[in-house]
Amino acid sequence: MEIALSQHEPTAHRTGDLEVRLAAPHEIDAALALRFQIFCEERGAWSQEAARGLEEDAYDRDCDHLIVVDHGRPDRPVVGTYRLLREEIALRIGGFYSSGEYNLGPLIAFDRAHSAAPQLLELGRSCVDVAYRTNATITLLWRAIASYLEQHRVGFMFGCASFPGTDPQVFRDELAYLHRFHLAPEAIRVRTWPQHHVEMAGDAMVSDFSGRNLPPLIKAYLRVGAKVGDGAFIDRAFNTVDVFMVMPVERIVGRYGRRFGLVA
Repeated sequence: MEIALSQHEPTAHRTGDLEVRLAAPHEIDAALALRFQIFCEERGAWSQEAARGLEEDAYDRDCDHLIVVDHGRPDRPVVGTYRLLREEIALRIGGFYSSGEYNLGPLIAFDRAHSAAPQLLELGRSCVDVAYRTNATITLLWRAIASYLEQHRVGFMFGCASFPGTDPQVFRDELAYLHRFHLAPEAIRVRTWPQHHVEMAGDAMVSDFSGRNLPPLIKAYLRVGAKVGDGAFIDRAFNTVDVFMVMPVERIVGRYGRRFGLVA
């Protein structure tokens, strides 16, 4: 079914019973509750707000949150969410979330020196209810992200994507594949802080050049032209091995604009 663009909210889109839009302040807890369900109960992450059934950190109340709502159910539950942190907000609150894992200096410096749209956008905390993990839901989220990029004149978007578990050796082939074939250009290549750095290249022999065993989110980022930073990060609180993904928006507009609604 065709996705319709709301005339009232640029980031709002709907297909069938599913609608994606920015959460109002009173709806943020519903997004945090979904994150608790997915990240903590399903995947074993730790949350300081576990007693309240929320997965929340110090950034959440200052970020924008995309939510997917199912209008086909009486309670209209939030069944998907994505956290968006613009550079102008990050500067006000003390930085980006991923700066605790990676040195973002090269990306920030390059964007300010070369981009006509100097705003950076950090994507994070992406999750979808297990019953809604379909192309329709993912397409809605990407459509809304595309509208958000255009609305806020974003030059680069970036964030961390994860492998499950905290043993990078389990994913040595996948990490080596990303490092060999999708490493970001040196000018925008961020690197894990030295005390956290996990080598990605290693001595692994990459026998599968398709990337078929990569997590779905990493595959989605690669499809829109993402490149990876240098080094993985072990996030023990989230029970994951993280990699940094950076996506030049100009490239996305040129290659995927019609698909995601950035151009007519």
